[in-house]
Amino acid sequence: MAETIQGYVEKIVYRNQENGYTVLSLTGEDDDITCVGSFPFINEGEYVELQGNYISHQIYGDQFQVQSYDIKEPEDMMSMERYLGSGAVKGIGVALAARIVRKFKEDTFRIIEQEPERLAEVKGISVAKAQEIGTQFEDKKDLRDAMLFLQKYGITNNLAVKIYKQYGSRMYEVIRENPYKLADDISGVGFRIADEIASKVGIGGDAEFRIKAGVLYALLQASQSGNVYLPMDLLIAKTAQMLIIEPDKIEKHIMDMMIDKRVVIKEIDDKKVVYSTNYYYSELNVARMLHDLNEQYDVGIDEIIDRVKKIEKIEKIELDEMQRDAVVEAVRNGVLVITGGPGTGKTTTINTIIKFFEAEGLDFLLAAPTGRAAKRMSETTGYEAQTIHRLLELSGAPDDSNTRLNFEKNEENPLEADAIIIDEMSMVDISLMNALLRAITVGTRVILVGDVNQLPSVGPGNVLKDIITSNAFHVVKLNKIFRQAKESDIIVNAHKINRGEPITLDNKSRDFFMLKRDDVTVIIQVMLTLIKYKMPKYVNAKPYDIQVLTPMRKGELGVDRLNQVLQMYLNPVETGKREKEISGRIFREGDKVMQIKNNYQIEWECKSQFGLSFEKGTGVFNGDTGIIKEINLYSEIITVVFDEIRYVEYSFQQADELELAYAITIHKSQGSEYPAVIIPVLSGPKMLLHRNLLYTAVTRAKSCVTLVGSSSVVQSMIDNVSEQERYTSLDTRLKEIMK
Repeated sequence: MAETIQGYVEKIVYRNQENGYTVLSLTGEDDDITCVGSFPFINEGEYVELQGNYISHQIYGDQFQVQSYDIKEPEDMMSMERYLGSGAVKGIGVALAARIVRKFKEDTFRIIEQEPERLAEVKGISVAKAQEIGTQFEDKKDLRDAMLFLQKYGITNNLAVKIYKQYGSRMYEVIRENPYKLADDISGVGFRIADEIASKVGIGGDAEFRIKAGVLYALLQASQSGNVYLPMDLLIAKTAQMLIIEPDKIEKHIMDMMIDKRVVIKEIDDKKVVYSTNYYYSELNVARMLHDLNEQYDVGIDEIIDRVKKIEKIEKIELDEMQRDAVVEAVRNGVLVITGGPGTGKTTTINTIIKFFEAEGLDFLLAAPTGRAAKRMSETTGYEAQTIHRLLELSGAPDDSNTRLNFEKNEENPLEADAIIIDEMSMVDISLMNALLRAITVGTRVILVGDVNQLPSVGPGNVLKDIITSNAFHVVKLNKIFRQAKESDIIVNAHKINRGEPITLDNKSRDFFMLKRDDVTVIIQVMLTLIKYKMPKYVNAKPYDIQVLTPMRKGELGVDRLNQVLQMYLNPVETGKREKEISGRIFREGDKVMQIKNNYQIEWECKSQFGLSFEKGTGVFNGDTGIIKEINLYSEIITVVFDEIRYVEYSFQQADELELAYAITIHKSQGSEYPAVIIPVLSGPKMLLHRNLLYTAVTRAKSCVTLVGSSSVVQSMIDNVSEQERYTSLDTRLKEIMK
C-alpha cells in the first residue's frame, strides 16, 4: 500500500533533463528524506505531496520511491516566502521574496496570478519585471494543468512536455479536434498513440484526418520493410485492414493527399503506385545527381594501362582483365560501380585505383555505411576510411519528415575531393544516398563498390541493385575467384550458394563445418560449447568475437530466446556485477549489446586506455555493437563502449534502443565481419529461409563458418530464391532521366 508524505523540496540532488528522473532532499515534519522518481517540474522550495513507498538501496540507503506527486500551493506567509525565495521563480531571491510577502501578506499568490503589475509597488521590482514574474507563475500553472489533462489520455510526462512546448494553449484544441496532427508535428508520437487519443476523444473511425493519417502510417510501415512506395491497391488494403473500415472510402482521400502534396502517385508497369512525398523526391534527386556526376574524362586507355602495370610491379600484384578494366573505367568515368562476391579481388582493385589517383596527385575520400565496414576498409587499404555519416559531418536528428538527415556537408558546403570511394554499397539506403550525393560536386569521380547479392539495406530502397539494373552507368562485375581465395571453403561455398549449387557438408574442410543436430536443446548446447571452448582457440579470438547469426527473431532458435540463454551462460549473475531489468529484458554489466535504431543526437566520447577523452561527437546507428561497461542504478545510466574506445551513456528510458547481441539476425550483420560465425538452421518461415540470407550469413565469417542443425534445411535455403519483393524505383527514375 502506497504511503503519502509532505514537505518542502530542500535540494535537487540530481536531475536527468531528458527523462525527468530526479533525486531530491525533502524536509518533512520530522527530518530530511531522500526521494527518487520522475518529476521534471518540481523545483527547490516547492511544497509537495508525494505518494510511494520506502525502499532500501544497496548503496544509497533508505529512500522514498515516488509513484505520483502533487505540487501544493503554500498557504501560510512563511511557506509563500520560502517558495518565492527558493529560486523557483527566476529573478526573485531570498531578500526580495521577504519584501513581497511583507507587502501583500496572505494575498501574495493571488496578486502574482491576477494583478502582477502591483508587484512594482515593491522596492526593486520594475513594471517589466513584475509582468515577467506573473508570466512565469502562469506558465508553471499552465504546464501543470496541461500535464494533468494529457494524463487522462495515457500520455507520459515527457511526451506531455513536448506537446505543450509545441502548441502551448492551442494543445487543447488540437487534442479535441485532430489529435492525428500530433503524429505529424512531434517526434515520439506515432499513429498508434494519436489513434488511441482520438478514440478517447470520440473521433469517428472513418473521419477524414484519421484515414489520411492511416495512409501515411501504412506508407511509413512499408518503408520500414525497405519499400519506397506501395501499389495503390495494396496500400488501400493495408490501410483498410489497419483502420477497420471499408476499402472504398480510402482512394478519394489519397487523391486529396496528392493535391496537398503529401503523397505522389505515379504509374509503373501500367499500375498506380503511391509514394510518400519525401521518398519519391529522394529517388528522383538521387537519379538526377548521379546523371549529373556521370561525366566522361578523356584519358587514353593505353596510358592508363601503362600506369597500372607500373603500380602492379611496385606493389608486386597481378590484376586480371576485369580488375584492370575497373581501374580504367574509374579513371575515365564520373560514376562507376564495381560489384563482386568474396575472393574476387574487390580490395585489390580498390587499392590499385587509390594508388593510381595518389600518383596523379588527386585527393580522394573513403567511406562505408557502418563503423565496422569503415574500420575494415581502413585496414585493407591502409588509408583512413570513415562512416558516411561522419564523412558528411552529421549535425543532428532528421527533420520532421524523418527522411532528410541533417549534415554539415551538403550542396552549400560540399566535400572537397577529386574522387570518393564508397564500400559496402548494398547497405546504403535511399535517404543516405541522397544526403551523400548532395555533398558531391560535379567533377568528382564516384566509385561505388559492393556485393549486389548481399541482402539489401535495412532502410528503404535497393540503391546498388537499382543502379546496376538501370544500365545507366559503367558496371564492372568481378567474378574470378583468385587462387588464394579458392583455398577457403567459406568463399568457394558462398559462390556455390549464390549460383544455387549444393555445397559439400562432410566436415573435411578447415573453415566450413556442418554439425547435424535435430533437437533445439542440443543445438543450443553445441553452440555454447563452440563459443566458450572450441572456437576462441581455433580462430584465435575472444568468445565475444564469435557471432551467432540466426534467420529469425522469434521461435526457439530466434534472437530473443537465444540471447536469454547465451547471456545466462556467457555472462552469468555474479556478486558485484550490476544488472537492471527494463521492459522485460535484463541488462548486465559485461553484456554484449547492439543499437537497434538510428539515434542521431546521442553523444559519444572517445577515451584512451587511461580514461582521457580525446574526441567527442553525436550519433549511434542501427547495428552498432558494444559492451555494457557500467550500470549506475542511482543515476539510472547504462554506459556502453563501442569500438573499444567510444563511450555512450544511455538513460534507462533510452535502453529500448539496445538489445542483447550474443545472437543477432543475419540482416543486422550486414557490413560486419567476424572471426567465426555460428548459424543455427533447423526450421522457420520459407520467406525467411532463402538463398540471399544464407549467402549473407556465410560471407560474414573471416576464418570459420559452422552451421548447426539440418543439412536439408541448408539445401532448401540454397534452392529458395523467393525473397520478399521490395518496391523501389530508382532504376525507373534513372531510365527516365537518361532518356
